[in-house]
Amino acid sequence: MNQHQPGRAGAAPRPAPAPAPHPTGAVRRYAPRPAARLRLICFPHAGGGASSFRAWAALLPPTVELLVVQYPGREDRYHEPCAVDLHGFATATATELLRYVDRPYALFGHSMGAVIGYETAQRLRWHGRAEPVRLVASGRPSPDQELGGTLHRADDDALCAELARLGGTATEVLAEPDVRRAVLGYVRADYQMVETYRPRPVDPLACPLTVFIGDTDPECDERRAGTWERFTSGRFSVRVFPGDHFYLGPQRGQVVSALLGLLDPALVGAHATWPSTP
Repeated sequence: MNQHQPGRAGAAPRPAPAPAPHPTGAVRRYAPRPAARLRLICFPHAGGGASSFRAWAALLPPTVELLVVQYPGREDRYHEPCAVDLHGFATATATELLRYVDRPYALFGHSMGAVIGYETAQRLRWHGRAEPVRLVASGRPSPDQELGGTLHRADDDALCAELARLGGTATEVLAEPDVRRAVLGYVRADYQMVETYRPRPVDPLACPLTVFIGDTDPECDERRAGTWERFTSGRFSVRVFPGDHFYLGPQRGQVVSALLGLLDPALVGAHATWPSTP
């Protein structure tokens, strides 16, 4: 495998001009808190939508505002062409987020979203903005690992088998032909983004970086989680939760509490009452 490692020498490549954003934009604010002193910006997994983080808003204290990046081709952006180039999408996302990083912010990305979050952080830095107070990469090894793949060119049955292996898509969803066609359309595009992505040699981030994983995740164990350490010159840590690749659902309360503890221990216990449903 041809691996790329972040370098400390040389200027970072400048991002290509971003395409004009759709009028609805990519950022979802499920519980707007204009006076919040910190923003938490989340990036969903491959095949996921912004709604996967909607329930987090109720778990955050009033001083933290949740923003979620909605990928095109799904949910309320179903009418838009899917993104297939991760670098281009990160560039467009960073451009849109410029208006939201006027105060301290943290980035949280799960699986594919971890890499998009990392690339977005790099581009925000190139725009002259402060780095996040912390980047949390969930359920995926570092950007220079797991490169390549051909699933985006595979048939529908192979894609369905992969979704079943990871356990993030209900079987009954894929049993309906129209729904299956729509879901596999954006899943295939997401896999194309992931499988054609190659990190560029740039300086590591300086912000603290933490990796969250499930203890039975087939995609990322503690050893592979540790590969992220080279991508920051700041503090690095790994946190393990019970569960598989999609531990975020069953462990939602614990995950948000751990995240708040990393951002500011005083925030723990300051959030709203956790919903009774996962």
